[in-house]
Amino acid sequence: MQRRQFLSLSGLGLAGFMLPNAQLIAAEELLAPADVAKKKLLADTVLALAKQGGASYCDVRIGRYLNQAIVTREDKVQNVTNSESAGVGIRVIVNGAWGFAASNQSTPQGVAAAVAQAIAIARANAKIQTKPVQLAPTPGVGEVQWKTPIRQNAMAVPVKDKVELLLSINAAAINAGANFINSQLFLVNEQKYFASSDGSWIDQDVHRIWLPFTATAIDKASGKFRTRAGLSAPAGMGWEFLDGNAADKHQLPGGVVAYGHSYDPVEDAIAAARQARAKLTAPSVKPGKYDLVLDPSNLFLTIHENVGHPLELDRVLGYEANYAGTSFATLDKREAGFRWGSDIVNFTADKTAPYSLGAVGYDDEGVKTRKWDLVKDGILVNYQATRDEVHILGENASHGCSYADSWKSVQFQRMANVSLAPGKTPLTPAQMVKDVENGIYIHGRGSYSIDQQRYNAQFGGQLCYQIKNGEIAGMVEDAAYQIRTPEFWNACSAICDERDFRLGGSFFDGKGQPGQVSAVSHGSATTRFDGVNIINTARSLG
Repeated sequence: MQRRQFLSLSGLGLAGFMLPNAQLIAAEELLAPADVAKKKLLADTVLALAKQGGASYCDVRIGRYLNQAIVTREDKVQNVTNSESAGVGIRVIVNGAWGFAASNQSTPQGVAAAVAQAIAIARANAKIQTKPVQLAPTPGVGEVQWKTPIRQNAMAVPVKDKVELLLSINAAAINAGANFINSQLFLVNEQKYFASSDGSWIDQDVHRIWLPFTATAIDKASGKFRTRAGLSAPAGMGWEFLDGNAADKHQLPGGVVAYGHSYDPVEDAIAAARQARAKLTAPSVKPGKYDLVLDPSNLFLTIHENVGHPLELDRVLGYEANYAGTSFATLDKREAGFRWGSDIVNFTADKTAPYSLGAVGYDDEGVKTRKWDLVKDGILVNYQATRDEVHILGENASHGCSYADSWKSVQFQRMANVSLAPGKTPLTPAQMVKDVENGIYIHGRGSYSIDQQRYNAQFGGQLCYQIKNGEIAGMVEDAAYQIRTPEFWNACSAICDERDFRLGGSFFDGKGQPGQVSAVSHGSATTRFDGVNIINTARSLG
């Protein structure tokens, strides 16, 4: 991967043929994807060479990946990095086996060498492969384009403005009672062109944004400290995500603010500072059985870890094992109608959800994205699969969840946006809390652990409130819930309606060897679970 650091966006450039005379081009033009005709010409060269070399199938990804990260602490800027990577990834099937190669030389000569290498690798793989690759049919879509529907390209916003925003967040938190705060801004723009011998030429421009922070409050007398991280979710949006639209937020029980597709980080930082300080005097939770009320800002991680990951078909089959394990949700369970949760539990996988991190028009195999059921009325009904896996499920069309994090990385099965459907009966979080006699209400992701089969786990949170006789009885500390996946989801007794449905997400989800990262969202409304075991995570030093 080519990588360069630079001080301003005016220094961005493209490799090879893409953008000549870059110094004379305005920032907005410079950030725009390269000319589609030139990318198609290069892709057609690859497809022709692969066919001549004996490939029965070929796909090519011409990619330009822009990343920006700004890191601050209190009144200091700790780091500003910008990276650009551009190149071509080529995948072929020869004699029933896969071969892959990549090049940062976006020229006919550069791709010719990569095609030859991919073909040679496929021929070598074919000698030891026991079964030929079986691709699900994917009709060509011709020439199409898809773009994240942003209003303002965050990459084009001056670094000065971004730094000022982060420092204003930090100042607001310090003024509100935090002793320390660090804040970051992460931006991603993937400019991806895909072409295949099936007859597809797909140009996509994908944007993602995330602004995390952590505020820390200290009791100087005891040395005790507590933190509260930001409660926003990363999004598939532009700079408009940070406009703090007042109409897109509402108050929850306990005084916590919930954000939708618009985020006010200054407001959240002020609340974080005050809540971190309040945590210093909050009593430690008494362990035992509680009815658990989970805000989407917490539940998204549980969905990610014990629904999304165990229903990746490559984990189920054991193809993926070394990086975070396999799955308890084996194929025989689906055949037996395994009860994953109570009747109100419905999980879908969806690569089309607006504002989500995983939203694209087509996956990295040229498959048009869609939504499908994973758990229906509490019963396991499906998994997540790619073109060369889905026949194992008896299906003849890919689910469209193939992804590579770079032009130099081979695409493979990655998690779609996996979400819990909201309840069908009108129900607000306040109404849910009023119906709980003895419970714990949790916001935000905390520390967690999970076993290699995605079966046993425990999860903490940022803010925990005790519920007594339908009322918020105050903040508690050191709480985490212990679960076994099917027992937990079978304890699900109520889900708020679609008015409370919100997305959470993972911006850097790791998988594979060599490791790759992807971004994925998980939606839910506030959800209740009955009789869940709460443990106390405090460690005695005496």
